[in-house]
Amino acid sequence: MKPELLIFDLDDTLYPPEAGLWHAIGERINQYIQQRLGLSLADAIVLRDQMFHQYGTTLRGLELLYGIPAQEYLAFVHDVPVSQFLKPDPELRKILHTLPFRKIIFTNGDRAHANRVINALQLDGCFDEIIDVLDITPYCKPMPQAFQLALKKSRVHDISRCVLFEDSHRNLSTARSLGIFTVQVGRNGSPSEAHLQIQTIHELTSLFTPNFCISMTRKK
Repeated sequence: MKPELLIFDLDDTLYPPEAGLWHAIGERINQYIQQRLGLSLADAIVLRDQMFHQYGTTLRGLELLYGIPAQEYLAFVHDVPVSQFLKPDPELRKILHTLPFRKIIFTNGDRAHANRVINALQLDGCFDEIIDVLDITPYCKPMPQAFQLALKKSRVHDISRCVLFEDSHRNLSTARSLGIFTVQVGRNGSPSEAHLQIQTIHELTSLFTPNFCISMTRKK
């Protein structure tokens, strides 16, 4: 299968979890809930976990239950020194430029955060488009409607020729159920139903044949 579109998650996919950036963002999320709702840290963590599992993201839960403005929340939780966690990745830049397909970022974060990550990794110019959580309101990954809206915005003609690179097993499961070809990056959480699995994003070229078709025979 020759892809029409390569879809990349952002956090813990374009860079490894060991970088620590998402952990820092998680601490900002806890801090925001504490301050905004007047909770203890322990209660904030419990509430965050409940909203994540019930609504897909903490943001959607805060919007629906407490009327929290999305942009206020996103600006606070992403206010971390990205460049202290991420370094330029010339190897990934070269890999992305060798793949002759449209490439987009699809994230539950916002565009400003995505651009900071891209700039820190020095991957500017590697992606044709960013679709962020504000673009798919009122949905978010892993909701099927979020993927459907993202694909519509990306002007996809054949969903079966879309390839998703993602660390979250929940997001991969939804995407596969919709007919998207899925590749899990790393081993995040529960076992995934993804078609294929790679340990790091740098292994993505190993999935392609010399004529740039996805090799579907390599299982996780």
